[in-house]
Amino acid sequence: MRSLISRTLSQLGNSVTARNSTHHRRCYSNLIPMVIEHSSRGERAYDIFSRLLKERIVYINGPISDDTSHVVVAQLLFLESENPSKPIHMYINSPGGAVTAGLAIYDTMQYIRSPVNTICIGQAASMGSLLLAAGAKGERRSLPNATVMVHQPSGQPIDVIQKNMDRDYFMTPQEAKEFGIIDEVIDERPMALVTDAVGNDGKDKTST
Repeated sequence: MRSLISRTLSQLGNSVTARNSTHHRRCYSNLIPMVIEHSSRGERAYDIFSRLLKERIVYINGPISDDTSHVVVAQLLFLESENPSKPIHMYINSPGGAVTAGLAIYDTMQYIRSPVNTICIGQAASMGSLLLAAGAKGERRSLPNATVMVHQPSGQPIDVIQKNMDRDYFMTPQEAKEFGIIDEVIDERPMALVTDAVGNDGKDKTST
């Protein structure tokens, strides 16, 4: 009986530990860094994504869902309304996702007047690779250790292609360049992509 109670308490303890571990992971994932901006008017706090948006940077991370599309489309439309001639920088690290959600982002990228520069970090797979390729001509880039994946049709009749569209073709950034998905492989930020996060006096305007 004592052994049974001991095992039960041990299992309960493991269960509680697992729940606590899951809770801590969820809490950690919900932690969003804050950035403090200093100006003549004082200090202002931004969450990191709002601060990036101010620099016309859109970050797509994780599966492309309706929620992702909802946010990204709104960001693109807002940035176009702010300055239709100034580029938008879209960083992509995505395994793909819902076709309709991805196409909503794709169509918006083509619709707005602001050119969208795309940069792959980590991976751009499936729908993620389509968004990477949808960037402005000459402005589609990848970091050297990223992975690009497209669903490869087989060259067979249409009915066979429809059945085999889940054949995945993984590429290195250089192969993605040769394939025509990106225009350039970079390992550091080109000066053309440097934003005005640093003021004219050479001092960083923000701190974390």
